[in-house]
Amino acid sequence: MDVEKYKELFELSEKLHSTLNVDTILGELFVTLKEVYPNYSSHLLLSLENYHHSDMPIIDLEYDSENMTVIRAYESGEIQIETSETCKHAALYAPLKGKSGVYGVIQVIAPEVTGFPDGEAEFIQLLSTSAGSALENAKIHQQSKKTISDLQLINNTSHKLNSNQPLVDTMIYMSEQIKRSFEADEVGFFLFTKDQLDAKVLPGSTPFFFTQQSQIYIDYIKVQFQQDNEPLFIGDLNLPQHLHAGFHSVMAVPVVVSKKMRGFSIIMHQDPYFFPFEAFKLLQSLVYHSSIALTNALLRDELEKLVITDHLTKLHSRKYLDEKIEKSMNIDEEGTFILIDIDNFKEINDTYGHQIGDVILVQVANLIKESIRESDIGARWGGEELAIYLPRVSLESGVSIAKRILYKVSECSDPHITVSCGVSFWKKDQQDTYHYLFKRADEALYRAKETGKNKVVIQGDPSVVC
Repeated sequence: MDVEKYKELFELSEKLHSTLNVDTILGELFVTLKEVYPNYSSHLLLSLENYHHSDMPIIDLEYDSENMTVIRAYESGEIQIETSETCKHAALYAPLKGKSGVYGVIQVIAPEVTGFPDGEAEFIQLLSTSAGSALENAKIHQQSKKTISDLQLINNTSHKLNSNQPLVDTMIYMSEQIKRSFEADEVGFFLFTKDQLDAKVLPGSTPFFFTQQSQIYIDYIKVQFQQDNEPLFIGDLNLPQHLHAGFHSVMAVPVVVSKKMRGFSIIMHQDPYFFPFEAFKLLQSLVYHSSIALTNALLRDELEKLVITDHLTKLHSRKYLDEKIEKSMNIDEEGTFILIDIDNFKEINDTYGHQIGDVILVQVANLIKESIRESDIGARWGGEELAIYLPRVSLESGVSIAKRILYKVSECSDPHITVSCGVSFWKKDQQDTYHYLFKRADEALYRAKETGKNKVVIQGDPSVVC
């Protein structure tokens, strides 16, 4: 019998050390115990940070007064035996011990005995030592894979941030990487305003952070960072019930550049205590290595906005407008162009001064921005002339928008002014170029100015649209 048992042990050791899969190791361990001790019951006690397998007799290893024999086996790394005269059984607790630590405890209960025979205890100890060594190898392998994966995440994200991609693309990539790696429900990136009183949500954040419901979380984290720049690791966030949106696990890390906090990131999950502490350390490392690159991407994005934006009106530049119209004429079916000129602008400058002239330009620009969609393009054409391009908009709709702007300027400007508009239009089925589109609008604007001003004139139409 002993020969057969040790043959089982030898075969088990071969199997255990031929795999780095924890499920396989534990499965083989239980199979061997059942074969060698069919009348004994066996359980494996593992600490909470280890593995949970619902299909195996595994229970959590908890520190309480009822488990002191188990705890002694776990802490000492030595077999412990417990007997019960009343229940007539003996329990043996053998630690799964490797060279660097103990990874759990095997519990073997022998019924109808008052003690474990020495031979059985020695065999179970050898079995548990072999399993502990195999588990340690598997754990080291998993840790190595995790370390490599973490380094690849940091390296890939930093590389992406330094690749001169548009900020939106960069942030979306970073958000997707974090969601995948941390299994997060929501990921948010925020940039502090100059006075750090407000935090602007950045593109790439998940849609939740663009809703009003998210504000309670953003405000909570912002206040914590204003008091202390330390990263936050919250297992079960406690917020007022009527404000709580259901997210309990929260990690937040500040973005610090040159010892100054520029913003922060938030990672959330609905389940409490979802993120392990290793994930928190990885997030800190990821944000730390990405901080400079992220700040550079933000600065680059701001610089690009400056290049394509008129500094006075905050409308787009003429160059940007030209590029967008040319692109639209290649991919869209139609579009409308509106050229706008402030009437009697020279007289306004002579009467009120150039500072008031600038104020009027800004007023008209703001009215334009209020009157068009996000996909439309308002631009500073030059001097007192402004322009609007409406991709995929018919001539009739374009004329309506021009009339609306004409009316708003006349009603809302202070000091009171008027504008004149020339409208041109293109369609896919007609040969055209953006150069002639501009030319037709300019000619229409000229007729509007020559025939009394404060009017909208359409390309090629001598009549005036009032």
